[in-house]
Amino acid sequence: MRASLFAILSFFATPALAEEVGRVGVDWVGNDVVIEAFADPAVQGVTCHIAYFERSVFDRLQQGNWFEDPSYSAVDCVQTGPIVLGDIERGPEGEDIFSERQSLILKAVRVTRIFDEANNSLIYLAHASEVTQGSGKMSLSVIPLTAP
Repeated sequence: MRASLFAILSFFATPALAEEVGRVGVDWVGNDVVIEAFADPAVQGVTCHIAYFERSVFDRLQQGNWFEDPSYSAVDCVQTGPIVLGDIERGPEGEDIFSERQSLILKAVRVTRIFDEANNSLIYLAHASEVTQGSGKMSLSVIPLTAP
C-alpha cells in the first residue's frame, strides 16, 4: 500500500524544470541521447545533468510501442556555487527533484535526491519509475558537503 501511495503522490510532484544542453544522434534512424541541465530546486549551488534516450519516429514505426522511450538514463551533479540546503526531505526515501516522461502515462525518468547525513553528502539517483513495473536501470551521483 505504501509503495502505491508513493507512486500516486510522485505522479503529481512538481520537480525541477530542465534545459536541453545537448543532443547526440546515435544512429542513422534518428535516435538521440538528450542531455538536460537543471538546478536542484531546494539546494542552492548544485546543478545536475541528466542524459536519456529518445526514440525517433522511424524507430517507433519499425519497432512498434509508439508511446514509450527506453528507461535508460544517467545523472551527474556538480557543485556550481556555495551549497545552501533548503527545506529538503531527510528521510531514507528522499524526494523526486526531476521528472521527464518516457511514455504517454506510465513511465518517467526521475532524479531522486537523498540526504546522507551520516556521510555528510547528497545522493542523486536517476531511475525509471513505472506504475506497472519498476526498472533496475539507474545511475548515481554524489555531492560531498563540507563540514560546518
